[in-house]
Amino acid sequence: MGDRATATNRSRPGTFARAWAKAVSGTSYLPMTQAQLEALLQRLAERLAVAIRSEPFDLRIGQQVGAELVQAHIASAEGLGRTVEVIQLRLVRDLGLVIDDVEDRMARLLAMVATGYARALRDRTLDEQESIRRAAMMARAEAERALRESEARFRYQATHDPLTDLPNRILFTERLTAAIEAPGRGADRIGVCFLDLDRFKVVNDSLGHQVGDALLLSVAQRLRRALGEHLVARLGGDEFVILVERTACIEDVVKVAEAALAAVSEPALVEGHELTVSASIGIVERQVAGTTPIELMREADSTLHWAKAAGGARWSVFDADRNRRELARYALSAAIPTALDRGEFYLDYQPLTSLCDGRVLGMEALVRWRHPELGVLQPDSFIGLAEETGLIVRLGSWVLAEACREAGSWSAGRPDAPFVSVNLAVRQLHRPGLVQEVEGVLQRTGLPPERLQLEVTESTMMSTVAEPVRALRVLKELGVRIAIDDFGTGYCNLAYLRDLPVTELKVAGEFVAGLRAPADDSRTDERILASLVSLAHALGLTVTAEGVETAGQADRLRAIGCDAGQGWHFGRPAPAGQALTHPA
Repeated sequence: MGDRATATNRSRPGTFARAWAKAVSGTSYLPMTQAQLEALLQRLAERLAVAIRSEPFDLRIGQQVGAELVQAHIASAEGLGRTVEVIQLRLVRDLGLVIDDVEDRMARLLAMVATGYARALRDRTLDEQESIRRAAMMARAEAERALRESEARFRYQATHDPLTDLPNRILFTERLTAAIEAPGRGADRIGVCFLDLDRFKVVNDSLGHQVGDALLLSVAQRLRRALGEHLVARLGGDEFVILVERTACIEDVVKVAEAALAAVSEPALVEGHELTVSASIGIVERQVAGTTPIELMREADSTLHWAKAAGGARWSVFDADRNRRELARYALSAAIPTALDRGEFYLDYQPLTSLCDGRVLGMEALVRWRHPELGVLQPDSFIGLAEETGLIVRLGSWVLAEACREAGSWSAGRPDAPFVSVNLAVRQLHRPGLVQEVEGVLQRTGLPPERLQLEVTESTMMSTVAEPVRALRVLKELGVRIAIDDFGTGYCNLAYLRDLPVTELKVAGEFVAGLRAPADDSRTDERILASLVSLAHALGLTVTAEGVETAGQADRLRAIGCDAGQGWHFGRPAPAGQALTHPA
C-alpha cells in the first residue's frame, strides 16, 4: 500500500504540470519543447506545494515562481492570468494537498506569484530597454563612424583624380580661388600653365585605352616629381594644369613650363611599349588684383590652342591683343547666321572684259556684309571664318542663288548679256547634292546654264577625291561654265587639264603684276603667261588674267593672246546696275 500511494503522489505534480502547460501554451513565444515546458512547470508546481504546506508560510517561493515564469518567457498578461487560474483551481486538488487554511494561503501565494511575476517582467522590460538603448547608441556611434569614413572617402574621391591621384579640377579651382581671393594678396602675381598632350588620341586608338591610361599615370608621376613645389592637377583626359603662386615675372612661369615639357618628353616604358610624347602649354601670368579664376583658366585654354596651332611641343604666352582679335573673330563668325536671316549680305560685281573688243563677257559676284556696327565688311574679313565653321555652305548657297537671281534680269534687251561667275568653296564642292542645288537654282531663276560660271580653286581640281570633279563634269555637260581660279599658284599638272571639266583658266594676279615693269625687266613673266595662254588655247580653254590695273598690262596681255582681263583697270566691284551701265 505504501509503494502504491507514493507512486500516486509522484504522478500528481505531473498531471498538474500538463494542465498548466496546456493553459499557457500559445500565450507567449516559448523557446522550448512541450516536454521541456512540462518539466519546468512540474518543478515549479512542486515548489508551490512546498510553499503552501510550509510552516511558517514562506511567501518568497511564490515570488520566485513568478520570476522564473518570466525568465522562461511566459511573459504575457494572458499567460499570467491562466497561471493564476490553473493554480487556484487545480493545484490543491491535483496535488492532493490537505491544509486547514488553504484558501487564505492560496490567495496570499497567488498574490506573491503575481508580485514576483510583475517585478520580473518590469526588470526584464527595463533590461530590454537598456539593451535597446545601448544597441541604439552603439548603432548610432557605428553609423556616425561609418559616415565620417564615407565623407572622408568622398572628399581622396571628390578632390583627387582616381587614375593619377593628382588633385582634380575641384581642388585646383579651390586652390586657385584661395590664392586670388586671399586678403593681402592683391599685389602678388600668379601664373597658370595649361598642359595638353600632343596627339594623345593616336595612343588610345592604336594601342588601346589601357596603354593610354598607363601613359597618363606615367606623365602624372613625372610632372609631380619635376614640379613638386607647385600644385599639379589633372583636369580630365590628357589635360593637366600647374599653379605657380607668388611669381615675380613671366619668366618664372616659363621656367616651370619648360620643366614640364622636359618631364613629359622623357621616353617611358608603358605596358611593354616604349613611348615618347610631347605636350603643348598655354601660359598666363599676371597680378592677382583684377583677375578671376574663370578668366585665368579661359585665357590659359586659349593660349594652349595657340601652342597647338603652332605645331605643338612648345609653350605660348597669353597675348591680350591677340585674344581680343580672336574674340572679335569669334563674335563675327557667330553673327553670320543671324546676318543671313536679316539680309545683311549683298553682292557687288566686277566685270570680266574682253581684251579683243572691250565687251563685258561676264560679272564675278563678290559678297559683302553690311554689318550694323562695323560697317561694310570685305570678304577677307569673314570668308575664312565661314570656311572654318562650316557656315560657308549656307553663305555660298545664298551667294549662288542671289547671283543667279540678279543675273536673270541682265538679259532684258541684251542678247549678249554677260554670264555671272560665282566662287564655290571647298566645302560646297564636297557637299552631296551640289548638282541638284545648281539645277534647282537655275530652274527657279530662269537663268540659262551657259550664263553661269562656277569658279573653283586649282587645289580642289587636283584633289584625289573623285566626287567633286565628277559633280563638275555633270554640271559642265548641262552647259554650266567651269573656271579654275587663281591658276598658277598651286601645283596643277598642265597636261592634266585636258581631262578636267574646265572651260576657262583665270591666271593669278601675281603673274600679271610683273607686266607693270618695263618690257625688258618683265620678259620672264610675259613668257610664262604666253606659255599658259598657248597651252590653254590648245586645250580649247579661254584665259582671263586677274589683277589688271593699267592699260599697259592690258596691252601686253592682248599682245600675247589672252582672252579677257579682270581688275581695277576694267572696273572696280560695284552693284550690278552700275557695273553694267558704266563699263571701263
